[in-house]
Amino acid sequence: MRIDSAAMPSLSTRASAEPGAAFDAIAQQLDAFDPMHMKVEEMIAEGDRVAVRLTMSGVNSGAHPRMPEPTHREFTVEAIFLVTLRDGRIAEMRAVSDRLGLFLQLGWDWPQAG
Repeated sequence: MRIDSAAMPSLSTRASAEPGAAFDAIAQQLDAFDPMHMKVEEMIAEGDRVAVRLTMSGVNSGAHPRMPEPTHREFTVEAIFLVTLRDGRIAEMRAVSDRLGLFLQLGWDWPQAG
């Protein structure tokens, strides 16, 4: 299933409340990590809210804003997604992932405080 068919066009995230901005962020991730796999480990739903714990794995095969040159290294990290559903589609999505683990596995430099 494609994210654009599962999510509302106005999908928002904590990073950007701009309607639809999440699609650009998701596209950047998919372009930078191909192949990318997401395995659902656990899912809990209550009302219109769903919490999903998953394992993400893949290869850094494309450019990413944090690393313009791909490393071609593999990674496996855990993430938690919290989604709000409206009319059977994802209306809001928030995620927390193991970025330190991702950066270490890919050999990326940790961003310095501004």
